[in-house]
Amino acid sequence: MNVPYVLIVDDDPALLQALPQALSLRLQNGVTVDAVDSATEALKLIQVHDYDAIVSDIKMPGMDGLALLHKIQEIQPETPTLLITGHGEHDLAVQALRGGAYDFIQKPIERDYFIAALQRAIQTRQLRRQVSEQQRALEAHARGLEAEVLQRTRELVAANAAKDEFLSMASHELKTPLSSIKAMTQLLRRQFERASSPYVSNLMNMERSIKRMEILVNDLLNTSIIETGMFALNKERYDLVALCRHLYDEYLMSTHHSISLDVPDESLEVEIDVNRISQVILNLLSNAQKYSPSGTPINVSLKRVEGEGVISVRDQGVGIPQSKLPYIFDRFFRVPEVEVQTGSSIGLGLGLYIARMIVERHDGRIEVDSVQGNGSTFTVTLPLLAETRLTATEVHGHENNNPPLMPPGS
Repeated sequence: MNVPYVLIVDDDPALLQALPQALSLRLQNGVTVDAVDSATEALKLIQVHDYDAIVSDIKMPGMDGLALLHKIQEIQPETPTLLITGHGEHDLAVQALRGGAYDFIQKPIERDYFIAALQRAIQTRQLRRQVSEQQRALEAHARGLEAEVLQRTRELVAANAAKDEFLSMASHELKTPLSSIKAMTQLLRRQFERASSPYVSNLMNMERSIKRMEILVNDLLNTSIIETGMFALNKERYDLVALCRHLYDEYLMSTHHSISLDVPDESLEVEIDVNRISQVILNLLSNAQKYSPSGTPINVSLKRVEGEGVISVRDQGVGIPQSKLPYIFDRFFRVPEVEVQTGSSIGLGLGLYIARMIVERHDGRIEVDSVQGNGSTFTVTLPLLAETRLTATEVHGHENNNPPLMPPGS
């Protein structure tokens, strides 16, 4: 701790000499003392020096101690000030404390009390100074951290933009040659089939590999379109019942799983991008097959819940750990503890992310309910068109309650 620096102000020459001597003798760690005989001289020094404590007599000619205290509060409010009062001047002492004095010393001055009071004042000032320095250091550190966070954020934004640009460019560049390879492979397979060549099975394996590559490239392309804000929907009025039946028939021909379909007799019309919503449902069916043992049933159901159409895909597969459910629709997320049961494990963890983005762009929502070891249910909820939100019973009920329309002019 630094050597204390004290200012003593008193118009009594004897006290002005005795008090610094007492401080020098009693304070073992040393002390630096400035002594002046008027408040006017004291103010000049206070403007220049940062004292640890100030001791001043209250009654002095010209500016008295209370007026000096007021000036100190304006110039150096953190500096403790002790005022010396005469015997019986209790009102002045109370006035001094109310004016912000740290303590008062009564004449005749008791040296031990004076030294103890001044030491407390010095410790208070030095602690206040340490707190202020630490606060400034913390503020500077916080500003440094904030600047670093801003810099890292800029770098992450730039890196993310570069990554999105790379994904877009790479997926576009891969799509064209992949389509050409696929077409040439299919042409070769048909030619070899006509020639009854033994290489047909090899070409069929090549086609399956190309199909898996197509899935990866399309996932990358869809993700880049979404992330760069170029994702567009071509919405049209469509019946969810007809869509589910069509996708059920299409998927049934490509799987060994037992698939059931449960849809209502009524139409449930929505305004959707048919291709995109089909992509979502086919993705859910593909996942259900991938994470279910061969031969286990998969159920697709559609129902009306108030003004919404709810499509559910339920499997009896391995399920998803509860701790991973909050992340299942995140980009590039794949559940590490879950192994593929049927088919290929190829994938980038983008399918459910893309599905979520498509559904949300339709003002809908996609959710999952799963128990590890007991299967999963993925649910897609879409808003029905306003005129189809009532059930058939409600529609007929309204029709029966309406009065018949009168012909014009009747």
